[in-house]
Amino acid sequence: MAKKILVLDGHPAKGSFCGALAQTYADAAKKTAHDVRMVHLADLSFDPDLGSASFKTVKPLEADLEDFWASLEWCDHFVLAHPLWWGGMPAKLKGLIDRVFLPGKAFRYVSGKALPEKLMVGRTSEVLVTSDTPGWFFRLVYGQGIKKQTKMQILDFCGLKMKNYSWFAQIQGSTDEARAKMIRRAAQLGAAI
Repeated sequence: MAKKILVLDGHPAKGSFCGALAQTYADAAKKTAHDVRMVHLADLSFDPDLGSASFKTVKPLEADLEDFWASLEWCDHFVLAHPLWWGGMPAKLKGLIDRVFLPGKAFRYVSGKALPEKLMVGRTSEVLVTSDTPGWFFRLVYGQGIKKQTKMQILDFCGLKMKNYSWFAQIQGSTDEARAKMIRRAAQLGAAI
């Protein structure tokens, strides 16, 4: 069955290998008859600072953020591709999440309950991460911090059930052959959805 898929290239610069993986995934999904929308973080213009100590005085979303939110509501499956920077996401990507995944939109606080209601239930998600850190080091030494945050405190928190988390490493110093293998893997993931 065809799905509506939103792919976010979460690299803040144009022309990145992370962006190439995201585009490869999107192209492969299109070839298997899915309806795909591709968004490049580098093309979005917005203030990444939530600018508030609470959600009571949230500033209005810029046009690019409104469009992104509309695509997020539209999709059945959300794919987030991003580089690992300082153990986490790039600041602009985290700013996008801070500004768009808001209470009343992505989740809702419920009086008397410890955890909020997930408002994006019924959708799935997938994450592709590029890194210079080897996968074994990420798991054993760093404890997969960004994976836990992305899965439990962002995606699953809002109801976007994470189906897959794919690690693409090492990028720094990788050969053309190694990168071609990573591109093929991204295509396989997009075709398998």
